[in-house]
Amino acid sequence: MQAMRLHAPGARLSLDTVQTPVPGPRQLLIQVLACGVCRTDLHVLDNELPDVPYPVVPGHEVVGRVVARGSEARTLPLGTRVGVPWLGATCGRCRYCILGAENLCDAPGFTGYTLAGGYAEYIVADERYCLELPPRYSDEQAAPLLCAGLIGFRAYRAAGGGETLGLYGFGAAAHLLAQVARAERRRVFAFTRPGDTAGQAFARSLGAEWAGGSDERPPEPLDAAIIFAAVGALVPAALAAVRKGGRVVCAGIHMSDIPRFPYALLWGERSIVSVANLTRADGEAFMRVAGEIDLRPAVEPFALAEANEALGKLRRGELEGAAVLRVAGCARSS
Repeated sequence: MQAMRLHAPGARLSLDTVQTPVPGPRQLLIQVLACGVCRTDLHVLDNELPDVPYPVVPGHEVVGRVVARGSEARTLPLGTRVGVPWLGATCGRCRYCILGAENLCDAPGFTGYTLAGGYAEYIVADERYCLELPPRYSDEQAAPLLCAGLIGFRAYRAAGGGETLGLYGFGAAAHLLAQVARAERRRVFAFTRPGDTAGQAFARSLGAEWAGGSDERPPEPLDAAIIFAAVGALVPAALAAVRKGGRVVCAGIHMSDIPRFPYALLWGERSIVSVANLTRADGEAFMRVAGEIDLRPAVEPFALAEANEALGKLRRGELEGAAVLRVAGCARSS
């Protein structure tokens, strides 16, 4: 099969011919139809995550169809369309797994990082960590649901149930969450790169009642803010934007250092919390929500061999929504 692989930190991905994987007892062999391109993929490329096992196939927003099953895989029949998310394995034995916090597992496996990902024609995945996808979405549209949607939804729930919600970094995750929040009658305030008038117009088109640069203050205090951009300087900015008792949620797996800020920004029972990974329960809950709400994932398609171009556009902030790699037989969005 063909796969886009990273061979060294900071290198371009190369289109390699490699052996098609064989599923283990609890695994599925999945023909990849589409794979989303996520900012976490950039963190893998830039060696900002520890112990990257080179060569690695990135990609953890995988939409595919089951074409073979291991001897002990019995839940998902052949032909089922499934999603393969970031969390690909857990130990099931550590204190976090036992307490139901498998997203904090001490010995996890992550798709597209420690496990081979979806920038390839085929992938193997443990069927216990695969998700069935709402049929209302095409393969391209379903891809960003698997991280931008899932991790974003965990951050959304961590933000609490306040009425006013700020979203810093209006990319793949925020553009989906804005739609969820509006469906739940919450008010959305979007923060983009300073001067990004196109991004601000995009946010308003999805229901944000205010959109401005991340260097601006919103017109009123926020109940909560979620930071998707990997910029530590946004933490004090978001703290200054939330009201007393407000919460700032850091949703990325990597962030630049948070600068010093006065205690007055935190005082008043404001809080900062991070979101790490996801659980299978998160995935199932979000797919139910996505099946009930008519989300409009904005996607820009690329061929598998164009993964470097897609990553470049993501890095430069040139995407409206999410980049998605079309692989085999992808059902395109309308």
